[in-house]
Amino acid sequence: MESKRQRQVAKQIQKDLGEIFQREMKQVFDKAFVTITDVKTTPDLGIARVYLSFLMTKDKDGLLESIREHTKTIRNHLAARVRHQLRIVPDLQFYLDDTAEYAQKIENLFANIVIPPAEVENDEE
Repeated sequence: MESKRQRQVAKQIQKDLGEIFQREMKQVFDKAFVTITDVKTTPDLGIARVYLSFLMTKDKDGLLESIREHTKTIRNHLAARVRHQLRIVPDLQFYLDDTAEYAQKIENLFANIVIPPAEVENDEE
């Protein structure tokens, strides 16, 4: 269970990283639309696991690798924004969030289910 401080820090990181990806790093990632869907921090606030969702890109794994290669730059941008709120800027770990695709897959499965109508029994014999 997350503490109140963990949730506050995660929310701040999510907000700031969203702005970083949309403003400072947009040209680096070939104008792909990157959304930070969730951030989870460890209890000591030393590591932040960042879950990303991508739009307007065909190679999601390649984009994730590019983001991981630029982790140091991203962390530096984050440090400039949170230097007055956090004593230590957490290490960033990036993961692909595929919950939207998974939900769409489940939705399609439900849409394709064919349920035959119930037969009505005749008791008038």
